[in-house]
Amino acid sequence: MPLIGYARVSSTGQSLDVQLDRLKNSQCDKIYQEKKSGLTANRSELKKCLDYVREGDVLIITKLDRLARSTLDLHNILEQLNKKGVGFRVLDQSIDTTSPTGKLLFGILASIAEFETELRKERQMEGIKKAKDNGVSFGRKAKLTDKQIEEMSQKRSDGVLIKDLMSAYKLSKASVYRLLATTKKLH
Repeated sequence: MPLIGYARVSSTGQSLDVQLDRLKNSQCDKIYQEKKSGLTANRSELKKCLDYVREGDVLIITKLDRLARSTLDLHNILEQLNKKGVGFRVLDQSIDTTSPTGKLLFGILASIAEFETELRKERQMEGIKKAKDNGVSFGRKAKLTDKQIEEMSQKRSDGVLIKDLMSAYKLSKASVYRLLATTKKLH
């Protein structure tokens, strides 16, 4: 029974090394790997992996959240594997869907993972709302004050070149044009 591994990290700053070592130690015959968010629709290596596996193979991952972030996505992938006659193992949670107990455990853990994600989202949104109510502003600090933007707009109207405005206000060309466009909308 061929063992096929899949490893994923969410961002390019993260390392796949730990997952790859564990999959190699699990005697995987082939390993697919990628650095993309679980929410990203275009997980090309996962697609290649799911297209590659065939009856009798077993897909191995290190953790459930490495495969997908929603219960629906996990169940869709598992259904696709079941239709092809492919088993599924998760090393950290000791899940093996080639057994009835493994299938049950998979469903329970996937539901718990999605529930935790929803709770985390709710707490995050509550925290953001509370911070906004307390006057905290989010995002990057404005490079120029409203007065400076008006001043820059007036200078441009007086014929000052964009490159000179860029230099005077330490802005990129795109920022100068964007800020000038906002002042035109206000007038």
